[in-house]
Amino acid sequence: MKKLSLIIPIYNEESHLQRFLQELDQLAVPVEKELIFVDDASTDGSLNVLKSYEFQSSHQIICQPQNRGKGAAIGRGIAAATGDVIGVQDADFEYCMSEIPALIKPIFEGKCDVVFGSRFKSGNYQVHRTFHYMVNKFLTVISNFLSGLYFSDMETCYKFFKADIIQNVKLQSERFGFEPEITAKIARLKIRVEEQPISYFPRNYIEGKKITWRDGLAALWHITYFNVFVDQKKCFLPSLPKEYIPAGRQLL
Repeated sequence: MKKLSLIIPIYNEESHLQRFLQELDQLAVPVEKELIFVDDASTDGSLNVLKSYEFQSSHQIICQPQNRGKGAAIGRGIAAATGDVIGVQDADFEYCMSEIPALIKPIFEGKCDVVFGSRFKSGNYQVHRTFHYMVNKFLTVISNFLSGLYFSDMETCYKFFKADIIQNVKLQSERFGFEPEITAKIARLKIRVEEQPISYFPRNYIEGKKITWRDGLAALWHITYFNVFVDQKKCFLPSLPKEYIPAGRQLL
């Protein structure tokens, strides 16, 4: 049976984590579901909530010995995943997890290899916080220009990949650089990418949002670095299937 692996990085989400786990555990998808939680050395009671919850779904709990950032947590989760398709789910309610079945459908049907969920495409209603909206749009424009892939929302959390693609990408970013890094690297591959509209309900810093203006500046550096300066031979593992390598490219 086909399987979806969801990577869930967790850092200090205790206040709403029980309710989040209940909703995620009950989420119905048309394939087998694997939940991979990576606690990034939370200092509140998040890990206790996670370990005490009685899951009905197949799951793994991975504990980072020290706080390293979202990108590092995602990397640990990707390495541990056993699904045919791997995606990322933040441990909050900014994204509507009930939309996941529609996002993964074209991959499991063989129509594409990667799906990005877009908060900015028409089709769903949402209200954005002005500063983050403008920063995200600016970063997406720069990413599109340098990568050659056109997205409306490069910084989206909802990214889903065929496992034999994402598990063969060498990831370096430990904090929020994962988004521009993975976008820059998949842009070098011969793959089919689709973007679909998603709902979005942004939280503020009082509610636990962790991205700051410093991460915006870091993202701009990551976009430039991974698109311009990184040798493409250092982007992928030797086990990357040859079908994803464009003719004439030396990626390995």
